[in-house]
Amino acid sequence: MTDIIQIEHERDAERGAFYFDKQGLRLAEMTYTRAGSDLIIVDHTFVHDALRGHGVARKLLDALVAWARESHTRVMATCPYTKGQFEQDASIRDVYAG
Repeated sequence: MTDIIQIEHERDAERGAFYFDKQGLRLAEMTYTRAGSDLIIVDHTFVHDALRGHGVARKLLDALVAWARESHTRVMATCPYTKGQFEQDASIRDVYAG
């Protein structure tokens, strides 16, 4: 199932989310708040119980990192999952602002 997960991105001037919906039900999301024109703060990651342990949270983070690189956006994190991933994985720290 995780092979067919398509991560979407929604945003407005203040907030945004990377997410996965199935039949109108949000099964996973990583939300952020904009803290400037080139800085966001990731504040929450949620993955439905049925998808836990399948790498879905990492798919959300990978989509966020790809977008951050493309848009020249720096990322801070108050979300424990996201903060931990940035601290453990040097390959994504180029967008991390601490």
